Amino acid sequence: MTLFDSPAFEGHEGVHAFCDERTGLKTIIAVHSTARGPAAGGCRMWPYASAELALEDALRLSRAMSYKNAMADLELGGGKAVIIGDSRTQKTPALFEAFGRAVEDVGGKYWTAEDVGVSPADLMHARKHTRYVAGLEGHPAASGDPSPVTAEGIFRGIRLCVRRAMNRELDGVTVAIQGVGHVGAYLADKLHAAGAKLVIADVNEEAVQEVAGRTGAKVVSPGAIFDVATDVFAPCALGGAVNTDTLDRISARIIAGGANNQLADPEVGRVLFQRGMLYAPDYVINGGGIINVAGEIRALDRGEAFDPAWVETKLARLMQTLEEVLDRSRQESRPTHEVANEIARARIGGAAEKKAAA
Repeated sequence: MTLFDSPAFEGHEGVHAFCDERTGLKTIIAVHSTARGPAAGGCRMWPYASAELALEDALRLSRAMSYKNAMADLELGGGKAVIIGDSRTQKTPALFEAFGRAVEDVGGKYWTAEDVGVSPADLMHARKHTRYVAGLEGHPAASGDPSPVTAEGIFRGIRLCVRRAMNRELDGVTVAIQGVGHVGAYLADKLHAAGAKLVIADVNEEAVQEVAGRTGAKVVSPGAIFDVATDVFAPCALGGAVNTDTLDRISARIIAGGANNQLADPEVGRVLFQRGMLYAPDYVINGGGIINVAGEIRALDRGEAFDPAWVETKLARLMQTLEEVLDRSRQESRPTHEVANEIARARIGGAAEKKAAA
């Protein structure tokens, strides 16, 4: 199978591979669409077992960013970068400087930010060689860490889904969170403050104990999180958590979390719908972080200071879009992920037509 035959390719505008032997950098930057504006999406560093797996991840994540940015009503397209390597042992300032040069070579079609395995401190080194880095601090347009805004959007989305599916507020509702990294930890704090009962799991024992200590969450092993009795299952780790192996183990009425590509394949989403489980499409509910990043890009382009009020307006609009997805799913008796995909593609297609006609 060639790159263009891959199901994950789906109309990508460009796929860029860069290698820097001196620093050990091996990175793929996938640009799915620039119809709505320059592509934007984070940079992930992960010890992929093969270049093929890294490419597939970059393509899937890039396409998801196009949909996410469209659903968040942002003037941005979708892109993603992946660095092949172990973030615990292979990070160096020189490697991220080389990554910055790679981003610059894409010619302004792609803005990068942090993602799994990459921190704002890492991207400060990339910023030395390109302006197309967002999510940093130390300048008037800076938006800072996008994780709290991502968590806020997920929190609002979970609250909305609980109201819709259970006709109640979050107080006393049990939420199982898979992954308590930056986003998952902030989400746990917000849910705890709203009175939810938490069950959490993470491969990082220190992180899970820290969150449990301040929220009173019950801790289970990463493998056992699928088996707990819960009202809401919130995947906040890597993608593919809801798959044919885990589907029958999840008892939750609602699946709503921060991870990207939560459904291993579309058929899983159809089964969820048939079973009466409410799924909040991941690229809708977790769009708060890219909204925050978009606010910084907007401020940088205009030479203005970062505007939190603009971000709040977009976040509120995002919840209206989630409501639209849930309403149409019910009215049309269709899975939520299919409805969301249709809306996102229509928004991207409409922008592409206007761009072509201009």
